[in-house]
Amino acid sequence: MPRTPAIRDNGRVNEADQDTTDTLEPSPSRGNRLYPRVTSFRSRRGALTEPQQETWDRRWAHLGRDVGDELLDIDGWFGRHAPTVLEIGSGTGTAAVAMAQAEPHVNLIAVEVYRPGLAQTLQRIERTLDTDAPVTNLRILRGDAVDVLEHMIAPESLTGVRVFFPDPWPKARHHKRRLLQARTFALIANRLKPGGVLHVATDHAEYAEAIEVTGNAEPLLTPLNWSSPISHERPVTKFEDKAHQVGSTIAELIWGKIGA
Repeated sequence: MPRTPAIRDNGRVNEADQDTTDTLEPSPSRGNRLYPRVTSFRSRRGALTEPQQETWDRRWAHLGRDVGDELLDIDGWFGRHAPTVLEIGSGTGTAAVAMAQAEPHVNLIAVEVYRPGLAQTLQRIERTLDTDAPVTNLRILRGDAVDVLEHMIAPESLTGVRVFFPDPWPKARHHKRRLLQARTFALIANRLKPGGVLHVATDHAEYAEAIEVTGNAEPLLTPLNWSSPISHERPVTKFEDKAHQVGSTIAELIWGKIGA
């Protein structure tokens, strides 16, 4: 499996959980053949700070949406046709904003459940608007990423999917809550264009091994052995620093969809 040197990360899928106690309450279970409705995130309550709320009021209507059942008109939302990348679990937006700046030709959709994390992402976007590299190619969805993939993303419409530091749910009895299981791999593979890329990073050794085995078993995916259509560089954050301080190895797992 390819590994990328000079590891980068954006913090866990639950990055916002490190900074706040607010979340989105999970919607009632729908149930489906692809993914049992056991969420991979924890639920907490809280509130936005006053500056976060002010930014939310200014920017959410244009840049954000709640997850729903209708197919996204991606071209209409971004006002252009461009390669589209979905980041699952964007936390406070550290990676999403940096990667949007680095890839202005890409439409980036960030999915997160934690409202303060989303508000911090909006603040990060807003701070770029008066710079030489304004972020205009990033949109945000609030809710469960599996619902996004199932209901809002058309088959073979994504150039890339990024899942950086998903919650490992380390206790065996909680493994059913892990996001990256066979059914989710199948769903992601279905939504990727031929030649598209799934990029996963984790600092949890046992989860990395399970992810690698499961990803390699998905028949539509193969370890990436061609030029990637998206960047694999990620900004360093405090979470990677903590991982390095305790000696954790960060695994980069990258697959491409067969059929290009």
